[in-house]
Amino acid sequence: MNDRPKKHSLTLKGHRTSVSLEDDFWIAFRDIAAAQGRPINDLAAEIDAARDPETGLATAIRLHVLRALRGAAARD
Repeated sequence: MNDRPKKHSLTLKGHRTSVSLEDDFWIAFRDIAAAQGRPINDLAAEIDAARDPETGLATAIRLHVLRALRGAAARD
């Protein structure tokens, strides 16, 4: 896997935006959305709406993934 961030397009509330994340974060983010039975764009829009305006979307997604993985590890 490549450790460099890769840019992907997302659609948030009808608007296209690009987010750069490392492969591992993209994979985990997709897995989280799939586990919830949601499209990745819907999950991204929810994260976008809840984030602090000073926090970038890529950072908010990384934090969401980290929190989800920590929660899963705590349940195991």
